[in-house]
Amino acid sequence: MKVFMIGGTGLLGSEAARELISRGHEVTSIALPPIPEGASLPPEMKIEFGNYMELSDDELRSYFSGCEGFVFAAGIDERVEGPAPIYDLFAKYNIDPLRRILKIAKETGVKHSVIYGSYFAYFDKARPKDELARWHPYIRSRRDQEQMALSFADDHFNVAVLELPYIFGAQPGRKPVWVFLVEMIRGMKKSTMYPKGGTTMVTVKQVAQATAGALEKTQGGVAYPIGWYNMTWKEFLSIVHKHLGTPDKKIITIPTFLYQLGSKKIAKEQKEKNLEGGLNMIKFKSLQCSNQFIDKSLGCETLGVEPDDIDAAIGESIRLCVDILDGQVPVVDMKGE
Repeated sequence: MKVFMIGGTGLLGSEAARELISRGHEVTSIALPPIPEGASLPPEMKIEFGNYMELSDDELRSYFSGCEGFVFAAGIDERVEGPAPIYDLFAKYNIDPLRRILKIAKETGVKHSVIYGSYFAYFDKARPKDELARWHPYIRSRRDQEQMALSFADDHFNVAVLELPYIFGAQPGRKPVWVFLVEMIRGMKKSTMYPKGGTTMVTVKQVAQATAGALEKTQGGVAYPIGWYNMTWKEFLSIVHKHLGTPDKKIITIPTFLYQLGSKKIAKEQKEKNLEGGLNMIKFKSLQCSNQFIDKSLGCETLGVEPDDIDAAIGESIRLCVDILDGQVPVVDMKGE
């Protein structure tokens, strides 16, 4: 099928385009410049540079002309801070333009759409007692985005939302999200202190497989929880330490109250700067200090995702972070794609 993708030069979008093309699909993308130095993009992908939020309805219709598929690999994530209410910023980039785009896609005859969402939406549904959407603007925005997108689904228009977790793999020249983690760990000289709990994770390649599977297999509207490798923080950090060249560095599991003290410090600093984060760091302990695990049968296996080398993918991410922090490579920051 002919597929229109928003965000095709990003870490996830470019790999998804590669996977789709390998399956015989044709991919056209609009993306924000520049292309990172050293980035490998599938040569068969047609790329135009521009801001999807600035496209007119007629311009969007021209991109969708003749397309059966659509992939939204764009938006902003929970790391963004801004003046309260920060929810409005998430709505501006993740919800409002997507609502307009899906409407036009459906009107122009597109049959299959895939939206990159967040596994926080899955946990909001799976853990109602935590009231995650109430306390965290970013999580509320992802739930609202998901519900809005799925509302477009019917017998003639299939919509899949991939509830994506931690993702590992690197795109040369593109700043990974994990720079903050590597910087923090390197700053802890004697041992790495981290709370209890853990997370599910996938590789970039697995996200690409899930994207293609969702485009090809989804009927109606479905939100897929995406997760393959479930690790405690201690297991994960052991792999990080190995790739940092400090395999013997001790990992100390701190009690929840100590994590909460650090969270209160972050919240105080945000308040002093008149900023609000996407996550309420004090309330976030209910997630961060728990096992945020997802069974592969809930989404990945349904979509045909295959096992991959998560250790190698983590290593790719960590080594690029080190090179960036040491000033060894020029990079562009992660954008809304």
